[in-house]
Amino acid sequence: MVYGYGRVSSDKQETTLQLDAFKAAGVCEVVTEKWKSRGVRPRLQALLDTVGPGDVFVVWKLDRAGRSLYDLLSILTRLQNAGCSFRSMTEGIDTETLVGRLMFQMVGAFAEYEWGLIRERSTAGQRSAMARGVHCGRPRSLASDVEADIVRLYRSRWYTLRSLAQVFDCHPSTVKRAVYRVHKPGHSSLR
Repeated sequence: MVYGYGRVSSDKQETTLQLDAFKAAGVCEVVTEKWKSRGVRPRLQALLDTVGPGDVFVVWKLDRAGRSLYDLLSILTRLQNAGCSFRSMTEGIDTETLVGRLMFQMVGAFAEYEWGLIRERSTAGQRSAMARGVHCGRPRSLASDVEADIVRLYRSRWYTLRSLAQVFDCHPSTVKRAVYRVHKPGHSSLR
């Protein structure tokens, strides 16, 4: 049996392009899911448990199966142990051939390299922005003048962090971060 696996990374995306390609290629049964590239994908795992000797596992594009080389090789190993071959329609990879197995590993290595480059660029961009004073991450829950009031009241020693959270109707961690920004700027809770 020829099984197709289609995946998109968010609820806003559709698998229509992949489904059309599977239909044109004569794929018998297709499993799709909307799941981020990292982590356990329940429908993929179920499909990997289903395949057996003589079956073919088809993806439209290699990164639909996995992004890391380790993940891709793990999937290939499970397929091989089940007696199932692997095909990627876009890259023209077919593990029934020696060249196809080599190409699978090479493309997987390049995909992992590209993912690493993206991570490095993102991290470098964030560091650069932070060095320029740009706030990265979630916006602060409280306005800066409210945080200044919290710090002023905390310094008076009449209020605890918990009582200030009740007064300002926010979570104690929010108050703690506001106070620590002034009194303990390098504290781990501010990262």
